[in-house]
Amino acid sequence: MTLEDWLSIAAMLVSIALVSIILLQVKGEGVGGLQSGSFVRTRRGLEKNLFQLTIAMSTLWIMISALAVYIR
Repeated sequence: MTLEDWLSIAAMLVSIALVSIILLQVKGEGVGGLQSGSFVRTRRGLEKNLFQLTIAMSTLWIMISALAVYIR
């Protein structure tokens, strides 16, 4: 297997993980937020970890994709 093959496999695995992490994140306020107006809420616990992991995985995916383009 060449390096291009390994990068393609890595990009696929990271993208699957990224989609899974995004689907795990909690939706916003829902319908209840329409009645009470807008308010700011901080991320805590698992929600914060999922948010940070989403940023890390998307950065990793961009780096792998850029490297794959550079190698070709």
